[in-house]
Amino acid sequence: MVFEVLAEPHRRLILDVLRDAERPVGDLVGILRVSQPAVSKHLRVLRDAGLVEARVDAQRRVYRVRPEPLRQLDDWLAPDRAMWTAHLDALECHLDTMDPST
Repeated sequence: MVFEVLAEPHRRLILDVLRDAERPVGDLVGILRVSQPAVSKHLRVLRDAGLVEARVDAQRRVYRVRPEPLRQLDDWLAPDRAMWTAHLDALECHLDTMDPST
């Protein structure tokens, strides 16, 4: 389900913005340049997936990233990342040894 949630570009942008600092919905509306209801819908999906959490600050909700689910995803992807890194390094070495005139 996390991949489905992260497949949406606005949700990835929200996570990118929240990575630096927690923010209220109004800030996210201005950054994403979409309507407040659309941002709230994306935040609800991210919250339901456990990727963000909110706290109440006076009369607004302030959102922040929950790093634990992202760490779990990163741990799950680590073996594939290592394999691709090794293959890409080997390709780079091979390309470095090729004669550029051929």
